Amino acid sequence: MTALSADRRQFLAGSGLVLGLMLPMRGAKALAATATFAPNAFVRVLPDNTVSVVIKHVEFGQGPATGLTTIVADEMDADWSQMRIEFAPANDPLYKNLAFGTMGTGGSTAMANSWAQMRNAGASARAMLVAAAAKQWNVPAAEIKVAKGVVSHGAKKASFGDLAATATTMPVPDKPVLKTPDQWTLIGTDVPKIDSLIKSTGAAQFTMDVTRPGMVVSLIEHAPAFGGTVKSVDDKAALAVPGVVAVKTIPQGVVVYAKDTFTAMKGRKTLSIDWDLSKAETRSSEQLIATYKAANANPGVECEANGDAAKAIAGAAKKLDATYIFPFLAHAPMEPMDAVIEPRAGGADFYAGSQFQVGDTAAVAGVLGVPFAGMTLHEQYAGGSFGRRATPDMGNAVEAAMACKALGGTTPVKHLWTRENDIRGGRYRPLMVHHISGGVDAKGAIVGLDVRTAGQSFMRGTAFFNPAEKFDEAMVEGLTKSAYAFPNLRVGANEMKNGVPTLWWRSVGNTHTAYVMETFLDRLIELGKGDPIKARLALMKEDRAKAVLRKVAELAGGLTAKSGRARGVAFHKSFGSYVAQIAEVSVGSEGVPRVHKIWAAIDCGVAINPNVMRAQVEGGVGYGLGHALYSEITLGEGGVVQQSNFDTYRSLRIGEMPDVEVAIVKSTADPTGIGEPGLPPAAPAVANAWRKLTGKVVERLPFIHASNTGGKA
Repeated sequence: MTALSADRRQFLAGSGLVLGLMLPMRGAKALAATATFAPNAFVRVLPDNTVSVVIKHVEFGQGPATGLTTIVADEMDADWSQMRIEFAPANDPLYKNLAFGTMGTGGSTAMANSWAQMRNAGASARAMLVAAAAKQWNVPAAEIKVAKGVVSHGAKKASFGDLAATATTMPVPDKPVLKTPDQWTLIGTDVPKIDSLIKSTGAAQFTMDVTRPGMVVSLIEHAPAFGGTVKSVDDKAALAVPGVVAVKTIPQGVVVYAKDTFTAMKGRKTLSIDWDLSKAETRSSEQLIATYKAANANPGVECEANGDAAKAIAGAAKKLDATYIFPFLAHAPMEPMDAVIEPRAGGADFYAGSQFQVGDTAAVAGVLGVPFAGMTLHEQYAGGSFGRRATPDMGNAVEAAMACKALGGTTPVKHLWTRENDIRGGRYRPLMVHHISGGVDAKGAIVGLDVRTAGQSFMRGTAFFNPAEKFDEAMVEGLTKSAYAFPNLRVGANEMKNGVPTLWWRSVGNTHTAYVMETFLDRLIELGKGDPIKARLALMKEDRAKAVLRKVAELAGGLTAKSGRARGVAFHKSFGSYVAQIAEVSVGSEGVPRVHKIWAAIDCGVAINPNVMRAQVEGGVGYGLGHALYSEITLGEGGVVQQSNFDTYRSLRIGEMPDVEVAIVKSTADPTGIGEPGLPPAAPAVANAWRKLTGKVVERLPFIHASNTGGKA
């Protein structure tokens, strides 16, 4: 039986041990209904010997459900086969992300913020089960052993389920004894992902799968340019389509409601809308780029400085300048934005793969005009995100709630974005332009770097930005607080304004800053006639950074490739983790690199589940390469997005995915990020190999852009 199977009611109905605070409100009461004692909210042991771990993070493929369950299971000495999961409600502060101060997932924080929390939850459960056995058997607790879900003392044996009722009467340890690393049996092993079976069989439920009695499907038509509003709409043809039940205008656009998705799509096609674009962003990408380039003539707000970079570069024996251009990028998760809202007296049921559970639920409550206490979030599996589901203004939830309210606020509504909505709908990675200068002395040593960044802040003006700060760290992260010790460095930021909605995108600022730093650094090293690996090692100020670089060099056997190919190296530290990669490329059929293999070494602290870690690095490499090689969102005349689906927004194809070999550097440090750090080094490693192979320097992404392929984009 899985925690999300048809038997879930039976699973919830039994009595047993729940390690959870007595939580207020609807969802919390449901969680606590199976116990008479609840010391924390993360572990539940039922009489059937099932152990359920309450997961406070969204699961959209990055593996927190498996990682968090692994931590608990190991501290409990449970058997992996007895472990289950369920998603936490959005109505208790205990489930907050300790890095955010509210419930949410992002920034590769899931394991880092939960590590100690889940260890203590599991250890407390084990201690109480042992105490229960000691009481029942009248033996010293110190003599009791636990292994693979079996509690024993000599010939006496009991399962967790056997002891659950008695365990509820045991005192909660103030400071449970945690295992030492040499005692771990599951942490550090490749236990299977806890949701692989239900995802493979189709049993896992996503928001797309949710249906409610009397539900209608709604689709939206957005303005052709960002910031446009509806002037008038002719909906006669849409309402004439059989199955279309209504057409409504909301601030975000025009919504068509129908009995099913296909009918709503048919109705939407017939809409005739007159748009008011007087306040829309109508500049093209090329116009924005020109503006950004001009802005970088200014040094910008100083983000980090040591020494005198300008003086050092002016006195350098050899100098180098470069301007890097990075386009808008869509997130393009396989499951576009969606939500189901079912209003009821005094509240609503909200179904979503929510990344900001409390924020989204509160946003729906606010739009519908119901109390937060009347809301129930039914957290679903989500089909990817890469940052897209986490909007600082809770925009996805707000739009869905407005669509529901516009229909009267009594009918269940499934609000869907089509792929075209997703690609054209904004919340992109911002367009960024960097200008960087550097130099080397007569001996080839780097004397200084000056970096100027022009880009848009999606953080300013939100609850996630401290208004006292002079700049948005997301614009320059990776350039500031670098793992390299440059003798002279200055990083400046020019914050630009435009009307295109932007958002964090997998690895956030590191997606472009790593490319700038690592490709420019490689060129400076070559200018000084240095070795790409040795020179980097000499610049590094952290032993962990050096260790991953040495490890990847060992893994790949160095930078020498066979005839017709070349290898490049890159390193980057992000989200507290250290990653080095070596890429081997040849010339591809489209005039861009054909990436054959990437070797990666990573240190992200304790390896909770190496299998998940390798998968995240592999996924980060594939996602990063596809966008670096092929993808861009371009604004054409009038600010209209030129791409609409995967035929025009090119992704990496399965036959283009390189072989990826990952080495995990053993570490005793607490876990840090893994969902994002595998992405940043991939593109610069490929670019460095490509320059070595062809002599071409790629300063404007994607690689397939006409500026890099002789006009053949």
